[in-house]
Amino acid sequence: MTDPQAILRFRRLGKLTIIAVYFVILVGGIVRASGAGMGCPDWPTCFGQWIPPTEESQLPTNYHEIYAQRGYQNTQFNPVKTWIEYTNRLVGVSIGFLIFLTAWSSRIFLKSDKSIFYLSLFVFFLVGFQGWLGAAVVASNLQPFIITLHMLLALLIVAMLIYIIAKSQRSTLRQIKSQYIPRQAHHLIKIAMGLTLIQIIMGTQVREAVDFIANEHKYIDREFWRDSFPLIFYIHRSFSAVILFTNLWLFWKIFKALDKNHLILRCNQCLIVLIGLEILAGISLDRLGVPPISQAIHLLLANLIFGLQFFIYICLKYATEEKLNGEKQVLPSR
Repeated sequence: MTDPQAILRFRRLGKLTIIAVYFVILVGGIVRASGAGMGCPDWPTCFGQWIPPTEESQLPTNYHEIYAQRGYQNTQFNPVKTWIEYTNRLVGVSIGFLIFLTAWSSRIFLKSDKSIFYLSLFVFFLVGFQGWLGAAVVASNLQPFIITLHMLLALLIVAMLIYIIAKSQRSTLRQIKSQYIPRQAHHLIKIAMGLTLIQIIMGTQVREAVDFIANEHKYIDREFWRDSFPLIFYIHRSFSAVILFTNLWLFWKIFKALDKNHLILRCNQCLIVLIGLEILAGISLDRLGVPPISQAIHLLLANLIFGLQFFIYICLKYATEEKLNGEKQVLPSR
């Protein structure tokens, strides 16, 4: 038998790691929206120092020429942007430690469920690759495609962590009463997840276009950026209605079938709230001149929505497994 206290510690650590990953997604969104991605033009140091400077006088007088020779033209020290990017790196390093601790603590499942350990180990190496990709982002001088890949990989890391933690308490999730949940809900959650992924992919294309527009405007005159938005922005904006109504349909199906305190229903309620907030954040981007904080929140909410949809899917999956096992047990033997 696996020590229940060790399992509890593993789950707590895993949940803390998930929260931390979402936090680094938020910080990364702030970095990108504020144009602070090149606040540190080198990696892993920042302006050649492990602790970045706070004043330009702390840098060599010819630092412009030094970084121009390295391929970073027009490098200009900005203490705010430098420390935003440096904070992003520190948070990223803390994620690495938390992922390592999660993988290490998952060894308790080697006898009961080896897949939890191996998946945790895989996530640890995936985070290492994510760190390398972060360095590639700087080396590429913020190429939009690499930035987008960096974000999508973070989404995959969160999804895998959610799956690992849910799998560690599979026996509990299998006890969820699912006999009243309509089969249609299982199909709807898959459709909802697929639509969210499509929306996120379109959002990354919009984000790449906004990055280009921002660079053209030198990150000022935000009220005029909207005039240059591409067609994909308007498709992305209209597609949010499809996302909303699909998830409302899912919520209605589950609302009619379950009592108000049911875990799956409460998760669906949170999901609708998140989608509403996501739409409001999108409206603020459209109408308020693309404020940086709204960009970061918009990105975070998109990741939270997919993560919660994925957790609902897992709950339905495990609950259905228990229901099918029960049906098999009552079948007469031949």
